[in-house]
Amino acid sequence: MAFNKSLAGYFDDLQHIGIPTDDMEKTVAFWEKLGFKKLGEFDTDDNGNEVVFMHYNHLTLEIWTGDGAVRKTGAINHISLNTKDADAAFKAAKAEGFKLKDSEVQHLDFWDKGIKFFNIEGPNAETIEFCEIVK
Repeated sequence: MAFNKSLAGYFDDLQHIGIPTDDMEKTVAFWEKLGFKKLGEFDTDDNGNEVVFMHYNHLTLEIWTGDGAVRKTGAINHISLNTKDADAAFKAAKAEGFKLKDSEVQHLDFWDKGIKFFNIEGPNAETIEFCEIVK
């Protein structure tokens, strides 16, 4: 694919909203009570921290332990936008002068073949993630 799109051309939907927690069991139970179902669960380190993805209709939540819950308004950590090409989206973000929170595209071993992602900072210090689930 030729590099000729603005960053706006590299995402097609909301992918998930990220929420840190100090109590995974309580948090999962809360969202299940609202009708959300577990979509995936992964260990994140050797210290017992984990991430759980929960889904309801069009909304997916990424809930994880290890970073501490904020416990006040603004507790959502990030909004993730779905991209099919994190590398090209990263180049577009850099070329357009967005404030990058990562110096390169990041990788995690979630799902079958992993994910690729990077974060930018919005005008109110909010984090916007661009995430590709590798196919």
